[in-house]
Amino acid sequence: MILGLCVLLLCMGLLLRRWRRRRSGTLAIGAAVVFLVLTGCGPLSRWMLHDLQDAYVTREPVTWSERNAIVLLAAGSERLPDEQIEPTLFAYGRIATALAMYRDCHASGHDCKLLVTGGDPQRHGTAEAVVYGRLLERMGVPVSDQIVESRSNSTWQNAQFSRPLLESYRPGRIWLVTSGIHMRRSLLYFDHFGIRPQPVRGDYVHASWGVWPSTWNVALADAALHEYLGIARYRVYNMLGMNAPRSPALATEK
Repeated sequence: MILGLCVLLLCMGLLLRRWRRRRSGTLAIGAAVVFLVLTGCGPLSRWMLHDLQDAYVTREPVTWSERNAIVLLAAGSERLPDEQIEPTLFAYGRIATALAMYRDCHASGHDCKLLVTGGDPQRHGTAEAVVYGRLLERMGVPVSDQIVESRSNSTWQNAQFSRPLLESYRPGRIWLVTSGIHMRRSLLYFDHFGIRPQPVRGDYVHASWGVWPSTWNVALADAALHEYLGIARYRVYNMLGMNAPRSPALATEK
């Protein structure tokens, strides 16, 4: 997205200069260069990430209820050359965090379910929730303590389809595990469906300062822009009445 915008501005600038609109063309080319430098060298990337994830840096102390639900949002899957399917590199922070929480809950003697939500948007043939669930089972989470939601193909659907499963389980407390950069939008969507969990970040990403533009910083800015666009789209759809009606708050312990 970021690189595409820079290329678009650059092409527009070159065309404008070719059409003898030199001032406008120079401004477009300059904007492309400045935008690339600000994202690639760190300043803009750091600012975009700060507003998304810094509120979730500190993990609040966990107080378990008699019944607890840990909601793990999937982060894609990869098909290997031998046709096996496994979670993506960016999913393991979320998985490790959810697993650690489950083990703590289980050790406390309370009832705990791990709700894994994610369909098959990449069309690998197996839902992400199923792939993650199999891995979690090998890590010690029995199938009986897993709730698998395998229909959702977006964060919006993660929230929408998790609602009836949580209603059925009736947890006293709910925790939402996802990436720090993804948390703000996820909480917004879950709140729309009446689910107000405690956020627990699975990872935190950091843009670095540099003299030369970094592809890592550009990739982070691109991911952050995706989150901002998702938040903006939600608000626009709400104003236009295009979103599903808001759900009443799910009853949980205070």
